[in-house]
Formats: sequence, structure tokens, C-alpha cells
Amino acid sequence: MVIATELCAMSEYRIWPGTGKLFIRRDGKPIFLGSSKAQSLTLQRKKPAKLVWTQAWRRLHKKGLSETNLKKRRTRTNKVQRAVVGLSLEDIKKKASQKAEFRSAQRDAALKEVKDRKKANKAKSSGKGAGQSVRAPKVPKNVKRR
Repeated sequence: MVIATELCAMSEYRIWPGTGKLFIRRDGKPIFLGSSKAQSLTLQRKKPAKLVWTQAWRRLHKKGLSETNLKKRRTRTNKVQRAVVGLSLEDIKKKASQKAEFRSAQRDAALKEVKDRKKANKAKSSGKGAGQSVRAPKVPKNVKRR
């Protein structure tokens, strides 16, 4: 046998037959109140969401949720390596797999080569430039010439 129960307008608790009061508002809407406490607070126009013991407050503050509604699991983002403008993906992977000593030796060799090139260019330009250009002494622009 199913017993017809009502819900309290204030607390949202079940009201069993033979308990509680039925309050008819001015607009004619029936309101079921489960206890004198609920009736008193309703007549004082208290908001159920601000009363800690009501179901409205518990719903608003996410209390007593069932365990089935656990936090949603997110799919982790996968890191993807992409090629850079100057290097292909294979080159990047090759460099990452090389040992540190090998890379430092390569860097030193490249620096040495650049220094040698600069030295050669300097020697070449100093040999040409010394005998060729004889410049006139610089004259400031703001001085008037006659």
C-alpha cells in the first residue's frame, strides 16, 4: 500500500498523513508545512535557501550528492612534437638523442670555423684597404667654408 505524502514548502521534508498543516495563501495557493518551526519561518518570510537545515540550502551548497555523480574525468592532452621552420621532426629527434659532449664538440668546431673565417676576411681586407684609400680630413658641417 502506498501512503500519499506531501512535501513541506519550507524544508522539503515529507509530511506523513495526520501531521503538518495546510496553509492557504492569499492568492489561493495551498502550502503544506511540516512543523510549527516551518510554519513560523514561512510566516516570517524567511528564505529556505538561507536556512542550513533545509533541503534547498543543501542543494544550493552541493551537500549530500550521490556518489554516482563524481567529478567528470578529463582526457589528458597529448603532447605532440612538431617541426620548427629550420628543422624537420627527424632532425630534432636526432639532436635530442645525441650526447651532450658530442653536441658541445660540434658547437666548439663551428665556433672555431667562424673565427678562422673572420680572421681570413680581416687579413684580406686590411691588405687591400691600406694602400688604396686616402681620405680627406673630415670637416664639421656647421662651419662655413670660404
